[in-house]
Amino acid sequence: MAAAAESGARTWPGSGSPRLGSPAGSPVLGISGRARPGSGPERTGRSIGPAAPGHSFRKVTLTKPTFCHLCSDFIWGLAGFLCDVCNFMSHEKCLKQVKTPCTSIAPSLVRVPVAHCFGSLGLYKRKFCVVCRKSLEVPALRCEVCEMHVHPDCVPFACSDCRRCHQDGQQDYDTYHHHWREGNLPSGARCEVCRKTCGSSDVLSGVRCEWCGVQAHSVCSAALPPECTFGRLRSMVLPPSCVRLLSRNFSKMHCFRIPETVALELGDGDDGLDGSAATGLGREMLTATESTKQTLKIFDGNDSMRRNQFRLVTVPRLARNEEVTEAALRAYYINEDPRDFQLQALPLTILSGNAQAPGKAGTTEEEASKGSGPRDSMPEAWVIRSLPRTQELLKIYPGWLKVGMAYVSIRVNSESTARSVVQEVLPMLGRQVEDQERFQLIEVLMSSRQVQRTVLMDEELLLDRLWDIRQTSVRQVSQTRFYVAESRAMAPHVSLFVGGLPPGLCLQDYSNLLHEAMATKAAVVSVSHVYSLQGAVILDVTCFAEAERLYMLARDTAVHGRPLTALVLPDVLPPTSQHTKLPPDCCPLLVFVNPKSGGLKGRELLCSFRKLLNPHQVFELTNGGPLPGFHLFSQVPCFRVLVCGGDGTVGWVLAALEETRRHLACPEPSVAILPLGTGNDLGRVLRWGAGYSGEDPFSVLVSVDEADAVLMDRWTILLDAHETDSTENSVVDTEPPKIVQMNNYCGIGIDAELSLDFHQAREEEPGKFTSRFHNKGVYVRVGLQKISHSRSLHKEIRLQVEQQEVELPNIEGLIFINIPRCWGWALRDSAVWARARSRVGCALESALPRAPTSALRSSRLLQYKWMVSPGFRPPGT
Repeated sequence: MAAAAESGARTWPGSGSPRLGSPAGSPVLGISGRARPGSGPERTGRSIGPAAPGHSFRKVTLTKPTFCHLCSDFIWGLAGFLCDVCNFMSHEKCLKQVKTPCTSIAPSLVRVPVAHCFGSLGLYKRKFCVVCRKSLEVPALRCEVCEMHVHPDCVPFACSDCRRCHQDGQQDYDTYHHHWREGNLPSGARCEVCRKTCGSSDVLSGVRCEWCGVQAHSVCSAALPPECTFGRLRSMVLPPSCVRLLSRNFSKMHCFRIPETVALELGDGDDGLDGSAATGLGREMLTATESTKQTLKIFDGNDSMRRNQFRLVTVPRLARNEEVTEAALRAYYINEDPRDFQLQALPLTILSGNAQAPGKAGTTEEEASKGSGPRDSMPEAWVIRSLPRTQELLKIYPGWLKVGMAYVSIRVNSESTARSVVQEVLPMLGRQVEDQERFQLIEVLMSSRQVQRTVLMDEELLLDRLWDIRQTSVRQVSQTRFYVAESRAMAPHVSLFVGGLPPGLCLQDYSNLLHEAMATKAAVVSVSHVYSLQGAVILDVTCFAEAERLYMLARDTAVHGRPLTALVLPDVLPPTSQHTKLPPDCCPLLVFVNPKSGGLKGRELLCSFRKLLNPHQVFELTNGGPLPGFHLFSQVPCFRVLVCGGDGTVGWVLAALEETRRHLACPEPSVAILPLGTGNDLGRVLRWGAGYSGEDPFSVLVSVDEADAVLMDRWTILLDAHETDSTENSVVDTEPPKIVQMNNYCGIGIDAELSLDFHQAREEEPGKFTSRFHNKGVYVRVGLQKISHSRSLHKEIRLQVEQQEVELPNIEGLIFINIPRCWGWALRDSAVWARARSRVGCALESALPRAPTSALRSSRLLQYKWMVSPGFRPPGT
């Protein structure tokens, strides 16, 4: 495709012959992207110097109410200053104070590139895109780890500046600086420095640290200390320096156990025609309705032509070459000299996708133009090409820390190789006395979705490498870095959690089973931990390629009819790393969220907790259950647990805790509850409320941090059913014994039947159980239906208390109570409870509290630490 484009290409009318040897127009921090004399029209107003990093401001006439993006105040009058590239608007008085970098140079200012985790499309009211700075009036994307919002067609231009939540062997460091994110602050946010309002619902203004939550004006943020202390939640956050994950071959979605969704790339949405992304003052597609203007399809290289992803640009029909080229570069957020590029026309026959030529396939553009229909009905297609260069200015970043500079700049020519660049750069970085053969040049592509690293061969020519990158995509050069780093052999190590296996097997049986199902390689794969009761194992894989193969294969494999679950788990507090110990006052919070509980509010809580804490300490229970979380925290000496769900979810988590207790360095963590279920009886007793109703997640975490700890019993009940054979007067087992756990109460009869029917109905149609109020109504309706059936339970069971048999009246249910009260029963199934309570009688209620151990003779008593709201006093104190 590229060859066809080159052979039949024509430049924009009016352009002269290409100028060879033009130096790269790489923007330097603080220098605006102004055009050279004679290269185009002069900008209205003036270009701004060191105070405006990378911006290209011009004076514009305002036709509607507009706000300044720096101070967020209204711009009075008819004149403002607008950046042609990123749409940054400013007062004239604020121009000298602008510190926010332009989108065109923002990738060069990223300290450590980290890819984002974009979820599914959603509507975010009064939010702004961080790339084009425009309002999100259409469905947009949001990073699941940081507070970045972006239009779908702006994703390719977003910086790979997500939070760094773990160490991966690449540029690891102990000191964490503030991770600033611009805009989308609450309207009442106050600046930490000047105490004035810094948030705005009208423009993208103000900054916020993604770790500690400090908010400030972009100008005032320079007065704050650069080091981040993780803020109010520092004792609950798992420090990134304590987490290690070699994530090569795995995306950020895999590392954070976030379910993958189909997120739109440039041009995959409905914003434009034929995979286009419109540019201009609005989000709507631009059309050339005026006879003096025309709309062009602009591609930025071979990759965009292959994907048929383009930008629509509207220009005057009589525009000069430099004007059109500059508009095309601005559409791709490239603020370089237009004279270093040219536009080449594309024959319509080579375009793929939905763009169809009016002529027959295989005809030339001239022949196609003779077909019926006006040519103005279809925009012309052009591709941005970089002119050949004899030398370029290249930035080389050090691959180690604390060297005193961000990068060094050198010029490369046609004879510069990767080895010669390394030899030239090392003395400039203070490494002249070291063995230069131990260092290598690494190319890093900083895509917003994935950061890719490639080690360059010593004899590779860098000028040719840059030329190939520009042919692929002219904007990709700004997203590419070159690091000089010491070549060292990194020992591969990946921990894979595999669940869904048959329970009750030994280590060798699980190894044989996985080998049969997935053909594991014994040389690089070993089973390090076995959780037999849960049917899960932890695999240690010493090969990145094998780890990726097993991960992808496990998700499509079923063993004995059950699908497997595979998760990538990091290592917390590696024994070999002496400097990654937890701070003395740190007690991380392990968060479990059940998104199916109650009103299905867990999905939003998942995203909120990932942003407030380290995403590695937040687990979704529908993706592997609670076992991966406890295994991850097995080496943490002190931690707490927050369970977001109903009473059943709490019991699920405690059952996993009981199995893994002997593997934990903290065998008795305190447990807090965020009630998301329907009844939430345990949450009521521990004073966490009747149910979550949209409170601020930050306030919830603060309440957990300030909560007191109390002890509460938890029972293990052995159910052993027998049947008497009348002929031989012997006891015959009807089914094997069953062990159940009791937190709140254990019911036999109508209550158990009602709960089972509700659970099965919710499993069959979970979409109908999205409201807590609706769920309570289902309980009442089904309970009223079951009252009409008589069970005569007193004829089927016998009750013994302290080896004394208790005579039972005519009852419909028998309930053993562990918590002080059942406040949720009055709301959940009041009619059923009233009738069952009246039939149980006072004798049973008075007997159970006096001798619970005798009443549950086959039970084993455990005590757990529960966190309760501040000021709570246990009953009887």
